[in-house]
Amino acid sequence: MVPCVCLGLLGVLCWVWVSFASFPDEQLSLGAMDAVERAAFQPQSALSEMEFASIGSYRGPGNLDHRSNKELPILLWWSAGLFPHFPGDTERIDCARSSCLATSNRKVQLYKRTASIIFYGTDFRAYEAPLPRLRHQTWALFHEESPMNNYLLSHGPGIRLFNYTATFRRESDYPLTLQWLPSLEYLLTPVPVSLEEKNRLRREGLAPVLYMQSHCDVPSDRDRYVQELMKYIQVDSYGKCLNNKPLAGNLEDTSTATGEEQTFMSFVARYKFHLALENGLCPDYMTEKLWRPLHQGCVPVYRGSSVVADWMPNERSAIIIDEFPSPQALAEYLLHLDENDDEYRKYLEFKSPKRVTNARLLEALERREWGVNDMSKPNYLNGFECYVCDQENARLAAERAHRKAPKTNKPPEWKMATNSHMGCPLPSPGYGQVHHLPADDGWLQTWPQDYWQSLDQAEGLESLIRHNESDPSLLWKHIQNMAVRRARGKN
Repeated sequence: MVPCVCLGLLGVLCWVWVSFASFPDEQLSLGAMDAVERAAFQPQSALSEMEFASIGSYRGPGNLDHRSNKELPILLWWSAGLFPHFPGDTERIDCARSSCLATSNRKVQLYKRTASIIFYGTDFRAYEAPLPRLRHQTWALFHEESPMNNYLLSHGPGIRLFNYTATFRRESDYPLTLQWLPSLEYLLTPVPVSLEEKNRLRREGLAPVLYMQSHCDVPSDRDRYVQELMKYIQVDSYGKCLNNKPLAGNLEDTSTATGEEQTFMSFVARYKFHLALENGLCPDYMTEKLWRPLHQGCVPVYRGSSVVADWMPNERSAIIIDEFPSPQALAEYLLHLDENDDEYRKYLEFKSPKRVTNARLLEALERREWGVNDMSKPNYLNGFECYVCDQENARLAAERAHRKAPKTNKPPEWKMATNSHMGCPLPSPGYGQVHHLPADDGWLQTWPQDYWQSLDQAEGLESLIRHNESDPSLLWKHIQNMAVRRARGKN
């Protein structure tokens, strides 16, 4: 998948709330910090170097926040290169209920008004975390990409670092589950290649099954499964993985691209079945590998999200690999459909609106506030930013109310993400059992180790924060100390 950075840069023009913004020289007072924080504090003195925009802002409906920029809480986008605004590095955002200043300038990290730091999950590294973690700041996670990009987030100690989340999991605070599905109309697009034409191409030698993948050696170990499946059914495999057929000279390999070049899409649509295997396995992680074949009328043979059936147009629109006991059993079923037109057509009936029966899917598409390639709606980067802004303003207001009347107003409860906000499982072989793999197997030496090493880093960072460290490079020392304690039987 192309990183969300690209989407953010292209989509930011669809919802930009910008006005002149400036930070007063307002640092955390030394008296308000404990001994460790005082030692780590570095005075800020470069406010004049910050860039500001001067475009009139858009005020969201219901937003009655008329504070000046100097009174607004600050949201700091920590990840390099990801800032959903243009131009400048700092802007005022006027959201549905409240307003904030958003910036990518790390020089405000220790400001009293910097209420939350927003991280892009793929770029989040334990050894680069902003330390010390200040008690008045929340952390927010935006991560819509593959779990393979950062397994630290799939462990309890890693995801618990964050107060707000936007992930592909439906349980996250700001779910991005259907991020690759532009609209219901996208699914309902008529089949571009008729079944009669597909049958004619089959008689001329076209395989019933297409595999198009150029990202090999991934955690899902999909190539191992496809290789076994090829023993029982003809598969035309393009791209760099298991290649057995060249692409025509006028076609470009877009198997890992997010765009939909029409010539290529028409080429793919000729096939009856499309092997759609994600690079990582996790509940609700579904990409264009699933939605594109549905759009094209090329029945997806899918492995990825374990709960993918929850989001399908109806009960018969995709073939789920994990429902078959073996690649041979799957191949036999595909050959049965290939020879039986009436049975095959049942997998395309969802192209009729009346045959889309999944209420969860319809409701999710109707209710989501962000759009995909829809200039009339905000993109989900801006949407999550405003979610954090509104949450932080509500939290800060509750804190002020508590300080003013502690007996009457309870202090706000801090949100904390749980494993259900990400929680992807340990990678397993695409086919067969892990104990049957040779010790020198490349997949075995890579992904299970990466998964458990990510847990070490998550626990190490949690230890750094617990000890109020200000130097993230001490991560390795903390990991080593924990390993020694475990070896000695101490927790």
